Parts: sequence; structure tokens; C-alpha cells
Amino acid sequence: MATYAVIIAGGSGSRMGQDIPKQFINVHDKPVLVYTLESFQRQPEIDHIVVVCIEGWFEVVNVYARQFGIDKLMDVVPGGSTGQESIRNGVYRLEGVAAPDDLVVIHDGIRPLVEPRVLSDVLRVAREHGNAVTSLPYNEQIFVVSSDDPQTTTQFIPRETLRRVSTPQAYRFDLLDSAYHEAFEREVGIYGSHYTNTMMVELGHRLYFADGSDKNIKLTTKDDLEMFKAYLAQDEDSWLK
Repeated sequence: MATYAVIIAGGSGSRMGQDIPKQFINVHDKPVLVYTLESFQRQPEIDHIVVVCIEGWFEVVNVYARQFGIDKLMDVVPGGSTGQESIRNGVYRLEGVAAPDDLVVIHDGIRPLVEPRVLSDVLRVAREHGNAVTSLPYNEQIFVVSSDDPQTTTQFIPRETLRRVSTPQAYRFDLLDSAYHEAFEREVGIYGSHYTNTMMVELGHRLYFADGSDKNIKLTTKDDLEMFKAYLAQDEDSWLK
């Protein structure tokens, strides 16, 4: 059984307010995307990496892979006009390559602090159940806005019933590939903020939780970037060096 990582780096990063896509911003002379790729390069359970990249940056990714020793990089494929189209393009690239029971990990290129234990657990759960989504308990109180007065509430959702879900997510290739074909044919779970996990649920699949980490932040704003730098400064683990 082989394991493939599909790293999504197709966003323009407009909310970061920078001149280049946020996944290519340098932090300590290394692009954000490279930190992400190094996490998968170091993980012995990952065999191959596919990067889904924004148009015009393909060769940059290949150059960085050579410079930073990312020899698991199998291919760089173009992103789509939406996040779901980008993921689909990465999954379709594995058709004719991946076996039905191979595992595919989907991960955001702008989540550079994915830890080895998180990757290991998402793969463990996926091997057992066919899929796994990284998750954490939700520790804040959630109240529902009143329909008659949006400034008030009379209902809350018990936080014990909630989980925060992010990437990495892992799926058997046959399940993942058929789900994307079905979703785009039926136009289910592919628009707006949908991701692989929400698409799967809309298609009727049961998802299984794996361990997550609060360090696994998504770099969307300048504040997120400063938090990333702070984590790098304080973390003494060798996997960050």
C-alpha cells in the first residue's frame, strides 16, 4: 500500500495583502510551502507528493524542491478556479497511478506546522476505516443567532457535540476518486467553502476523527504569519529545523 500526499497550493492569498501568493512568502529564508513539504518529506509513511499549484508558479515549486531536497515530489499540477476544483485536479492526477487501496492525504499548503504524530494518526485511522479527518474538541461556547432579532440569542449548541476539523485528511484512493467524479457530475459539495470532508458528508459518507493539534494553523492573515514565526522561534523540536 502506497501513500500519496496532495498538497493544495493554488490560492492567490489576497487576504494576506502581499505581492506574492502567501504559500511562497519567505520566513527565515524559506517559503511557507517548503515548510509544509518538508513535513511530508520527513514522514516515512508518505511515499509521493503532488503539489496543486497556482498558474505561473510550477517551475518555482520544482526549483524549491531541488533546493530543499524534496525528492518525494512526483508532480506539480495546475489548480482550478475553486478550492474543490484544485483538490479534484490533484486527485485525478493519481488515476492510473494509485491502487484502489492506496491512501491519499489532502493537506493545505499554508498549514506548515503539521506534526509527525498528526500525520501518523490520520493515516492510522484511514487504514482502519477508509478515511480520517484531523480534528480537535471545540472549547468555546456556541450560541445560535435569533431569527427574529440577530442581536439576541435563546439557544446554544453544547460544545461536547462539536469538533473542529481541518487538514490533513486521508482517504482510500478508490473512495476519494469516485467521490470527486460523483460530486462534480451531480454538482454536490463542490461550491463555496466546501472541502473534501464536507463533500464526503453531503455524499452520504461517514467520516472518522483523527488527532489534531492547535499548532496546525492556517496562514490566512498577517497575524497568522506572526503566530507561525513565534512557533518557529519557541519550538525546539528537530522536525522544525
